[in-house]
Amino acid sequence: MNVLKPRQPVPALEVETLDGAWSLADHDPENFTMLVFYRGLHCPICSKYVGELDKLAGDFNEIGVSILVLSGDDRERAEQARQDWGLGNLAIGYGVSTEQARDWGLHRSAGRGLTSIGIEEPAEFSEPGLFIVQPDNTLYWAQISTMPFARPHFREIIGALKFALEKDYPARGELS
Repeated sequence: MNVLKPRQPVPALEVETLDGAWSLADHDPENFTMLVFYRGLHCPICSKYVGELDKLAGDFNEIGVSILVLSGDDRERAEQARQDWGLGNLAIGYGVSTEQARDWGLHRSAGRGLTSIGIEEPAEFSEPGLFIVQPDNTLYWAQISTMPFARPHFREIIGALKFALEKDYPARGELS
């Protein structure tokens, strides 16, 4: 598993989205790109979490943050997530490979059958990760988890990024 360091280049990222191909190298945000890796359609916590982000997408846009949510789900499951979760404001990536997940330092889990909402877990999937990437494709902020629980709150992230932009706050955690 890779450990990404702030102020260092992030791995290349090219994925399919429900709206076409997406490449981090070709992406040009005003201030940041926020990548939110979610577990997949099977995860009831992801449903609420990504749904909350969908409602706040305009607030992120106002401060120059573009968003991509993505998972290892196939296109059909990504489309079902968009529909079932009522997502209308987010770019949704799918088909994140095991290699891509490892490159980004995400933890992986084995599927264990049906979830509490009755959806089959994939044989393997990634646990959550949130990455805020600067326009030069260096890491500004990362939050990686081994569990679906206790994720960073998006309203707090908006406040933190506003502060960081106003104060020209540097990326932290760069030392080995």
